Amino acid sequence: MAEIKVQDTAITVISFNNQDYISLTDMAGAKENSARAADVIKNWIRTRYTIEFLGTWELIHNPVFKVVEFDHFKTKAGLPSFVLSCSEWIEKTNAIGIVVKKGRFGGTYAHKDIAFEFGSAISVPFKLYLIEEFQRLKEEEEKYLGWSAKRELSKINYRIHTDAIKHNLIPSEITPEQKAFIYADEADMLNVAMFGLTAKEWRIRNPSLKGNIRDYASINQLICLSNMENLNAVFINEGIEQPERLEKLNRIAIQQMRVLEENDRPLLISDRLKKQKSIT
Repeated sequence: MAEIKVQDTAITVISFNNQDYISLTDMAGAKENSARAADVIKNWIRTRYTIEFLGTWELIHNPVFKVVEFDHFKTKAGLPSFVLSCSEWIEKTNAIGIVVKKGRFGGTYAHKDIAFEFGSAISVPFKLYLIEEFQRLKEEEEKYLGWSAKRELSKINYRIHTDAIKHNLIPSEITPEQKAFIYADEADMLNVAMFGLTAKEWRIRNPSLKGNIRDYASINQLICLSNMENLNAVFINEGIEQPERLEKLNRIAIQQMRVLEENDRPLLISDRLKKQKSIT
């Protein structure tokens, strides 16, 4: 569940059938007060244009859509006596584009395609701002998923790293406390090479933050750290002492971060011209 704000109105977005569904109830509240939101939706769904739009969407996306019932509603749509609720539409046609939920986060939700169309019933500016805010939400989700994937990659490489420590740096017959110290010492060596401070120093500087230094790393830092863990495992297997490894890894971190940050930086016009000249 997520929330976007459109013209000072909070709009709930939920996941349903692995698709994004937007609250029509919240959207209707931007036109009328929340008590009359259901009336706004009912007035919208009873028009012939809306019925045709919903039916066409279902024909494209819903293999079990009841076409006969759809045709029945379409012939009556627009008549003064015609009344239709979202629940009735769903029940009679087996529709999946609109869902009605009860409980704490209850209300009427619609697939984003339908919700964007419903936005026109509120106002054209509202619809455009809704689309813009929804796209911003998806971009933020993609950034988070990218960061999360890099964080998981870092954890996997950390296991490779600890395996190298286990087989090369940990003597036999030591206490669990001594073993933990060696692992922590190597992890802190990577922290110093990458971030310039140990985990303890980071906690002292950031007492209000939860987690550890790596939870607040950027995607580029996690990529670099992942590479460094692999390289440190190789250096350990080669028998290189920690002070020399620290120097090597710090130089590598600086070089890799420069490359990664340079690739993320938008090219200036002057840079583009230089690049074009170098190609030609």
